[in-house]
Amino acid sequence: MHAVVVRVSIGDAEIAERGLRERVVPGISSAPGFVAGYWTRSDDGRNGLSILVFESEDAARAVADRFRAGTMIPETVTVSRLEIREVVATA
Repeated sequence: MHAVVVRVSIGDAEIAERGLRERVVPGISSAPGFVAGYWTRSDDGRNGLSILVFESEDAARAVADRFRAGTMIPETVTVSRLEIREVVATA
């Protein structure tokens, strides 16, 4: 398995969360090879960290490409870092 780890800066938390729930989560969860997704935010609501797990590196890269193209980013959200990592253990 491979994960897409995305760090973001959040402008307007309400707009960003609406976009996350209405567009991002449904789009990611229906992507080929999707296993699990976790979206988190800092206590002050200004930063987010997402971990999206896929069955293969190819599936993870396909979703990462969608983020890079801007099609999976809600309004008022800026991607500050995106990584693809191999999942080496789960519990």
